[in-house]
Amino acid sequence: MAHHDPYAGYRELTLRGMILGALITVVFTASNVYLGLKVGLTFASSIPAAVISMAVLKFFKGSNILENNMVQTQASSAGTLSTIIFVLPGLLMMGYWSGFPFWQTALLCMSGGIMGVIFTIPLRYAMVVKSDLPYPEGVAAAEILKVGSHEDGAAQQGGSGIREIAAGGMLAGLVSFLTGGLRVIADSASYWFKSGGAIFQLPMGFSLALLGAGYLVGLTGGIAILVGILIAWGGAAPYFSATLPQPEGVEMAAFAMQLWKEKVRFIGAGTIGIASVWTLLTLLKPVAEGMKMSLRTLKGGSEAPAERVEQDLSPKAMILWALGMMLVLGVSFYHFIDASHISGGLAWLLVVVCTLLASVIGFLVAAACGYMAGLVGSSSSPISGIGIVSIVVISLVLLVVGESAGLFADEANRSFLLALALFCGSAVICVASISNDNLQDLKTGYLVKATPWRQQVALIIGCVVGALVISPVLELLYEAYGFTGAMPREGMDAAQALAAPQATLMTTIASGIFAHNLQWDYIFTGVAIGAVLIALDVVLKKSSAGKYSLPVLAVGMGIYLPPSVNMPIVVGAVLAAVLKHLISRNKNNVEGRLKNAERIGTLFSAGLIVGESLIGVVMALIIAVSVTNGGSDAPLALNLANWDSAATWLGLLCFVIGVIAFTKSVLKAGR
Repeated sequence: MAHHDPYAGYRELTLRGMILGALITVVFTASNVYLGLKVGLTFASSIPAAVISMAVLKFFKGSNILENNMVQTQASSAGTLSTIIFVLPGLLMMGYWSGFPFWQTALLCMSGGIMGVIFTIPLRYAMVVKSDLPYPEGVAAAEILKVGSHEDGAAQQGGSGIREIAAGGMLAGLVSFLTGGLRVIADSASYWFKSGGAIFQLPMGFSLALLGAGYLVGLTGGIAILVGILIAWGGAAPYFSATLPQPEGVEMAAFAMQLWKEKVRFIGAGTIGIASVWTLLTLLKPVAEGMKMSLRTLKGGSEAPAERVEQDLSPKAMILWALGMMLVLGVSFYHFIDASHISGGLAWLLVVVCTLLASVIGFLVAAACGYMAGLVGSSSSPISGIGIVSIVVISLVLLVVGESAGLFADEANRSFLLALALFCGSAVICVASISNDNLQDLKTGYLVKATPWRQQVALIIGCVVGALVISPVLELLYEAYGFTGAMPREGMDAAQALAAPQATLMTTIASGIFAHNLQWDYIFTGVAIGAVLIALDVVLKKSSAGKYSLPVLAVGMGIYLPPSVNMPIVVGAVLAAVLKHLISRNKNNVEGRLKNAERIGTLFSAGLIVGESLIGVVMALIIAVSVTNGGSDAPLALNLANWDSAATWLGLLCFVIGVIAFTKSVLKAGR
């Protein structure tokens, strides 16, 4: 071995690391499930996991950057599994389940997640080592690990960055407590107006976590989301409200939101669908090259690459894991199908069909998701859009099987097939979300010189731990808040129900396909819009030599996600660009100052995201305790009279204070 490997003797996978990783996993899985059910977004947990890991392992002898990296790898894979909530609650909404059966949920998450790990290993070479995708969160996590390890002469200006994370966390946590706990400030506000019959909305959300997410997404993604908002709220919603009669006694805002939910979101889904397919096509070549490399090592017998930083899990191990997980998945499906009244041969056919569907779609989706995560980061990658596409495919296949077997004569079987489509879709979502996150982690590992196969083992451990946590957390949140359209008890406050927006949508789509009344025209409108935008994106990239682009997936998200979620992301993205411009004006040592400012901005954003979501989980626990003891489901709310407009202005004020604090800390770092 010619050159010296400085990390050769380091301990990476350690017992204490695994235990710490498991503890962080539990907290993050819980916060992610909460955030996802409430607003339909999840955050990438690598960055906060890296920070916590470093803070804790500092107290132990001989901890090092690679051990920290393993902890964050394990914790982030588990936090990501929580995207199963984009589909699974649909089974409660359609009345098929009345809770979350522990083993079924856990095995489904585990097998889907581990397949996601295995499917992305062949992509590592093509998409991490050889490509120039930015991987925003992967790079940020590596920065944090390097800062914490004091090995790269970390006496840099700006200290270790723990301060920024703590400041962001406390700020967002406080605001989130005032919003969701005491309920004295509003979390969003919109200005509605009419022009003729058309209803327009100028939306704004006040979430500081989303402001931080926007900062990480950056200007290109932010502008694309803004284009989506304009299509939805400057084009589609006004058009529908002008052409359709507004019912008596329904307020203008409520009417417009209803149109958006029932029509405009499907346009967004179509756009996300076509954009995902396009992404897959652009990826075929690099993926094929990565696969060739994998197979070459398989043929070349046992001589693994000598370099430690190039060793993936062996192809043999990968094949065994993949087959093993297909088996577990099959067992999962078998139990699910066994509970219905479908007999022998047909039941086995369905088990085989579903296992194959989940594996094949999962593999295709893994590549698309890995690419999206590399482009805009895991937290902003629209997994739910991929979910829609896979639910449509799975439902159509099951529809064909069901009709040829004459299953639709009986209403119970129709609802069973709908449930099966959602269950199968959940497995695909697990594969998708893990591959979405896995490549970020492998990028972090690549930058800090970790051993890839050890990281892949950590990811698998993370999937197992996460899978065990998800079912109890879902059960807890369901009992505390209920889901829109599925309430565990009589007389609960429907306003507090978790919207589970994606699950609602997936259920609507699947049942639309089975009842033959899905409104395909809106989906196809979205596909057409997407196609035009893809052409525009190609032209932009060509004419500006790759400097400008319009990520069509992000446009689809702008149409598809609620405007109060989208706007703070856009504000954060614009803020990032403005700060960069301000810092670059002073010409000396621009690069060093920009780098430092970006690091502090990344850390502060991570703090905002962590603070808000952790408060959400703590609040969920308080509410669960209160509700189970017969108390209210807003135990801390102050219920002030005539407070609405005051709450709105206070919400705006807190958001502005957040923006100012963010700006100050970044500009200070960039001085």
